[in-house]
Amino acid sequence: MTTTSITVTRDTRTLDTAAVAARTASHPTVRETLVQTLVMAWRALKKMRRKPEQFFDVIIQPLLFTALFAFIFGGAISGSVENYLPVLIPGILAQTALTVCMSTGVQLREDMDKGVFDRFKVLPMARFAPLAGPMVADLLRYGIASVLTLLSGLAIGYRPGGGVLGCLGGIALTVAAGWSLAWIFTWLGTLARSAQAVQGFSMAIMFPLTFLSNAFVPAETLPGWLQTFVAVNPVSHVVSAVRALFNTGTVTADVGWALAGCAVVIAIFAPIAVRSYSRKL
Repeated sequence: MTTTSITVTRDTRTLDTAAVAARTASHPTVRETLVQTLVMAWRALKKMRRKPEQFFDVIIQPLLFTALFAFIFGGAISGSVENYLPVLIPGILAQTALTVCMSTGVQLREDMDKGVFDRFKVLPMARFAPLAGPMVADLLRYGIASVLTLLSGLAIGYRPGGGVLGCLGGIALTVAAGWSLAWIFTWLGTLARSAQAVQGFSMAIMFPLTFLSNAFVPAETLPGWLQTFVAVNPVSHVVSAVRALFNTGTVTADVGWALAGCAVVIAIFAPIAVRSYSRKL
């Protein structure tokens, strides 16, 4: 009887220890979450290296769209290509950032469909890490796309008046905006049933945000009702802020509005993306 009691007591203690360990593992510290996020980012970078086609939209699109929009719309909108480039290049930056961050949700859905995330759910890791890790890796893609857009503009005659610091500030703001908006597409990736569905929903978001803004045409030339939407469109604030940084090197109020918008998007969509992802596991 005594031996049985001792055995039961030991088993109970073992179960209690395992429960405590499980609770500790399910709630990693901030440092552990950061380390796990960086590990997931490194995994995403290795995946990009093995699948270079993921850089197609990063490398080809900035070069193609910059040349096409400049030579097709430059004369009609601004009278010449040279006069249109200060308007166009920041707009192409915003469009490229949206297109690149759109693929974040598509890649996430593909990984979930392949069962990759089923392996993560049995590991003692933060639920935030598998989502944030690839997005940290995507910062490299945003940076490459932004730099190539600027270089393609320089190649066809664009001369930014803001100098090196203004260009660096504009690129940094574009990368920050792309990273924040990627949380929207990450959330869609956890909701949709297929990667094709994520792409369809993302395109339906990207086109209104990009083309119903001041990215490619002056807002003053649009109908009054459309000007109202353009004024509250967060992409318009990003484009205006980048234009000021690139063309004059000045930090305007649009920089503050753009950063505030980025913070609001992250505060809203990052938690619901993590919650939606956790429910799928």
